[in-house]
Amino acid sequence: MAQGPSAVLFSCTHNAIRSPMAEGILKHLCGRHLFVDSVGARPGELDPFAVQVMDEIGIDISKHKPKAFEDLEDDSFDVIISLSPEAQHKAVELTRTMACEVLFWRTFDPSIVEGSRETRLDAFRQIRDQLIQRIKAEFATRPMADL
Repeated sequence: MAQGPSAVLFSCTHNAIRSPMAEGILKHLCGRHLFVDSVGARPGELDPFAVQVMDEIGIDISKHKPKAFEDLEDDSFDVIISLSPEAQHKAVELTRTMACEVLFWRTFDPSIVEGSRETRLDAFRQIRDQLIQRIKAEFATRPMADL
C-alpha cells in the first residue's frame, strides 16, 4: 500500500481495553484521513481504567460499545491489526475470502495486573503509551495530529 490503508480495524479479545484504546489513538492522530474501527473476538464491557488513561491524554472513549467480528456492518478493511492471539485467529478466519492485510501486534492484557488502583492504572498507561508509539511508527507516512 503505497499511500497506506484507508480503512483500519483493530481487534483484541473483548474489545474492552486494547482495541478501543488503539482505535481512539488512531482516530485522534489520523481520523480525518482514514476510517478506523475496532472489534473483539467476543464482546466484553468497556474497562473504566481504559477510559481513564485515555482521558488523561485528551481522548474520550467512554461512549465506545464493545462488539465482536460478527457485529461488523462492513468488512471492507485494508488492514486488520490484532492485539491478542484470539483476535488474530478470528482476523485470519475473516480474511480467508477477502484481500486484507493482517498484522499481529502481541500486546499485554493490563486487566490481569493485580495490586493497588495506581499499580493497575500504570499497567494501562504502559499499554496506551506502547500503542501510541506503535501506531505512530506504523502510520508515519500519514498526516497526524499532535498527541
